[in-house]
Amino acid sequence: MMSLLDALAAVPDTASLKQLAATTDLHPSTAHRILAAMCQARFVERQDAGNYRLGIRLLELGSIVKSRINLREVALPFMQALHEKVGESINLGIRQDDEIVYLERTSSGRSLVRVVYLVGGRAPLHLTSLGKLFLAADSQNKVRDYAKRSGLPGKTPHSLTQLETLEKALDKVRRHGIAYDDEEAELGLTCVAAPIHDEEGSIVAALSVSAPTERHDPAWAAEVKRAAKAVSQALGFHPAEK
Repeated sequence: MMSLLDALAAVPDTASLKQLAATTDLHPSTAHRILAAMCQARFVERQDAGNYRLGIRLLELGSIVKSRINLREVALPFMQALHEKVGESINLGIRQDDEIVYLERTSSGRSLVRVVYLVGGRAPLHLTSLGKLFLAADSQNKVRDYAKRSGLPGKTPHSLTQLETLEKALDKVRRHGIAYDDEEAELGLTCVAAPIHDEEGSIVAALSVSAPTERHDPAWAAEVKRAAKAVSQALGFHPAEK
């Protein structure tokens, strides 16, 4: 598959099955079978004349990779500024399927709580403030599908393991544009998060402040919203223009 993609990338427009088979040293029937699967997945497009070219799915994936690389670079200065202001850990996460993946984190260096949010770490969406923001952006049916797939596992007595409870929490997130994790992923740890939007207005990531519950400050909600808004604007999100 990769050799066929490389061969298509090397031609300016389209290539025939015969050309691709010759370039990749694949038997024509083998090349045809692989190309058919790639067409179905939109990695390759087949033209009427039986020629092939790279498909739109590659552009979509490239855009995702580009946005994620730029996202971390763009967000880091704002995360550091927020960290200096609140003195606690700041987390940057993205959604990947039914989990949050943590791209970056600034550590306060003074937390006595074992923070589970390590760079590269994952957590179920419903257990994190970051994940609730993504779920809140989904339709009711998609949230219910997520609940069915995941089973809404819990980690603490505070975890939202019932669909009705989760839906009520998500309604609150939609109203206020902010999400909380009140010791739901780890006892003694509280987080507050705000969404980061791309230039189209879609949620592509989220920022959170995490700290031991006894140190949590309600004023952090406004601070994390301001920081997330600044990152969104740096990514090209200007809601007044939409």
